[in-house]
Amino acid sequence: QRRRKKTQYISLFCSKIEVFESTNQKNEYECRLADVGFDVGVRMLELLVHREKAGKRENRILGILSFLHTNVWKSLFGKTADSLERGTSADDEYMISDHDLLVNRYISVPRDMGHLNCGSFAAGIVEGVLKSAGFPARVTAHSVASEGLSRPKTTILIKFAPEVIERDERLGS
Repeated sequence: QRRRKKTQYISLFCSKIEVFESTNQKNEYECRLADVGFDVGVRMLELLVHREKAGKRENRILGILSFLHTNVWKSLFGKTADSLERGTSADDEYMISDHDLLVNRYISVPRDMGHLNCGSFAAGIVEGVLKSAGFPARVTAHSVASEGLSRPKTTILIKFAPEVIERDERLGS
């Protein structure tokens, strides 16, 4: 049952990638993936809040990030993300890392597309969840080489809008 769901998910994702192949520029390709992911994120928030939280929404940064790291990731990718970290250079940055992101596992990137990261789809999902939950942020996907791994890990970088940080401080983080 689970194997069949994963196969269907990958098949659907690959067909979406094929639709985008008319785009020759890497940045535009990644933007399209993020746009599709954004729509998925908006819908996932509604579904999971209703199903798992009895309609209660998070109002704190760490609460929504934990929800993303565990509930959303497990629902979409079959496992929790590998790590959730606060950025070291800025207080408004957080990172979600996945060493083997499902959307990157079965995709072969053509040489002419360079370092295309299909993790932009996951970044779009994260941005959709955050914006729908009232946490506007700029979200991007990055490939990061890691020792001992055959492929780079995907890191989703989240930079919250100043009003989100101010609200969280008022609530007493």
